[in-house]
Amino acid sequence: MSILKSPPKQPKAVTVQARVEESVKTQLERYAEFIDASPSYVITEALKLLFRKDEEFKRWLGQHTNNKEQIKGDPLTKTA
Repeated sequence: MSILKSPPKQPKAVTVQARVEESVKTQLERYAEFIDASPSYVITEALKLLFRKDEEFKRWLGQHTNNKEQIKGDPLTKTA
């Protein structure tokens, strides 16, 4: 048995292109600097937060997604 554990596998990342207002880009960069993270990290975590908090979206998603289509590691899915 090894003394050190392997680091957890990072989820596969994909590239998404989006157009935002210049002021949003500036704030994104500043916030990333503020928390010592990358802009990609800020975007990912902000979207995860949005998806977790938006009850209307979760209801809509439940009506438009069957169990076979669930995304592995979906932050909206609670397992017991």
